[in-house]
Amino acid sequence: MTFLLAARCDDVIQSQPTHPRPISELHQSMRIFWRPFGFLRRLLKVESCRITESESLIPLAWTSLIQKLSKAPGIFLLDQRKRFSTMPEIETSQSDSELFSPPSDVRGMTTLDRTAFNKIVTIPVLKVRKEIVNKLMRSLKRAALQRPGIKRVIEDPEDEESRLIMLDPYKILTNDSFEEAELSILKQLNVSPQISKYNLELTYENFKSEEILRAVLPEGQDVTSGFSRVGHIAHLNLRDHQLPFKHLIGQVMIDKNPGITSAVNKVNHIDNTYRNFQMEVLYGEENMMTKVRENNYTYEFDFSKVYWNPRLSTEHSRITELLKPGDVLFDVFAGVGPFAIPAAKKNCTVFANDLNPESYKWLLHNCKLNKVDNKVKVFNLDGKDFLQGPVREELMQQLGPLSKESKHAVHIVMNLPAKAIEFLSAFKSLLDGQPCGSELLPIVHCYSFSKDANPAKDVQQQAEAVLGISLDPRSSVHLVRNVAPNKEMLCITFRIPAVILYKNQTLDLENHEDPPPLKRQRTDKAFSEEKTTIA
Repeated sequence: MTFLLAARCDDVIQSQPTHPRPISELHQSMRIFWRPFGFLRRLLKVESCRITESESLIPLAWTSLIQKLSKAPGIFLLDQRKRFSTMPEIETSQSDSELFSPPSDVRGMTTLDRTAFNKIVTIPVLKVRKEIVNKLMRSLKRAALQRPGIKRVIEDPEDEESRLIMLDPYKILTNDSFEEAELSILKQLNVSPQISKYNLELTYENFKSEEILRAVLPEGQDVTSGFSRVGHIAHLNLRDHQLPFKHLIGQVMIDKNPGITSAVNKVNHIDNTYRNFQMEVLYGEENMMTKVRENNYTYEFDFSKVYWNPRLSTEHSRITELLKPGDVLFDVFAGVGPFAIPAAKKNCTVFANDLNPESYKWLLHNCKLNKVDNKVKVFNLDGKDFLQGPVREELMQQLGPLSKESKHAVHIVMNLPAKAIEFLSAFKSLLDGQPCGSELLPIVHCYSFSKDANPAKDVQQQAEAVLGISLDPRSSVHLVRNVAPNKEMLCITFRIPAVILYKNQTLDLENHEDPPPLKRQRTDKAFSEEKTTIA
């Protein structure tokens, strides 16, 4: 609309045609020029500008037109080229990011001042009879304004029998902006599509957290609007350029997310023995005792003393779905129980271990909380001691010749991505006696990180290097999640080869029996495609 107007103005004002055009053609040009702005003309009560036959000289006619337009309220001239533009509050050329953005003077704010976000914007509204509002709103969902904390229907200050429907200024610019279906319902309900303007006051409550932070943080810098929710706690990982604004960010997160009463930032990496990390409370209460619900199970713990990642919910569910009632699960790094408790609920026999005394305490608590304490044996050992102690003893009973004929699958989960692969060495010569059938060999689900260009191949090679044997074709690799740019979390699943698990077994690459493949081996191409899709 604006470009059509600008082109026609330039054509006449700048080119100055030497041959006069017929006045009828000029009138037709004026109709083309004026029609898109009809609603603004009515809105602002701009008097129409008529060109008479006496204004026979085309340059003079245009000059007269410009003079008349320049005196009309709501129409103004831009720069020396004298291009016409509509009222700036509703003009389509106005940047979308400006209309509903906080005031520019909040840039650099480090102490939150909510009053500084007050702002008045002009939006289109539609006047309707109050008795038809509910019926009409169902058909105007697309066109209606949607902003946090703003009612889309308000009282008409000039007519108590009418209501004003606030419209989205990016979708409804003129009467012609309504879609056919919308115009049809307006006609059916005898509602005029004529648009009026309304000055809407925006406050801090009406802006989204991302809009607030984008306005406050240095221009062009990454904006933190996402976080991990752990019960009432918002867990953020702020970058260096965001640290000067950390307290404001924490306050905004609490303000904009109902149920969040504490915002914390991780101040170091998870590199200690107990897999927890130091955190700083940015804003809100200091209480780190929390309660979460995941996959229909309830967990309680002190978030500052144990490891919990809500982004692993899907992975916890995936492993649980692999289990069948009666199977045996060894959870080497159990945490507070997100693998162990669902498995126990599925009537599996579960042995769960964690070195962290706090995790051990809350694991016991959560087993009772979810009423599976009689199905889970809990240990507080180093992972290697757990594998070479309780796991070895149970495997000797499960896989030995004196065990019951009805055999169940054995799964070993090792969710310690930074170090779990190192613990695979504990399986070497773990068991005595005659090897069991290959279909009964334990299935390992081992987690790891990779920054390699081919992460699936990298993780498999890491596991093979520790075990000293090729895992082709008996392994598969699953992409769990993208942890950071160029850093993936993966799970490699394989049956432990008998030549590794049992003592006094000679590794004969030509004659030793391979365990049956778990599933079709995932190719590097397939993994790359999945990685691309997730990214």
